[in-house]
Amino acid sequence: MPTLPACPKCGCEYTYEDGNLIVCPECFNEFSADAKDESAEDELIVRDANGTLLKDGDDVVIIKDLKVKGAKNDLKMGTKVKGIRLVDSDHNIDCKIPGFGAMALKSEFVKKVWLI
Repeated sequence: MPTLPACPKCGCEYTYEDGNLIVCPECFNEFSADAKDESAEDELIVRDANGTLLKDGDDVVIIKDLKVKGAKNDLKMGTKVKGIRLVDSDHNIDCKIPGFGAMALKSEFVKKVWLI
């Protein structure tokens, strides 16, 4: 009896065949036997100035003064930004900064804030 591949989403080994698809009984993911892990390919990898992996919802701190076009003031070093959203562009962080509004930042100018 041929063994079926484990679920690429949750790793469950108790998959079963349903027609041309393989179904996971734990997460109800349906995939074909020759399908690769699509979630790993779609995942956006963004790192901060220190090389720490960032994800949606993280809090970051700006590490240097940044000039903002059209604004009276600059973004100062040490400004805390809560709940970032990662996007696939040259400015790979979308966020809202108090006093400035919606902004797009480059990840090389921020570092992740660790809650202790």
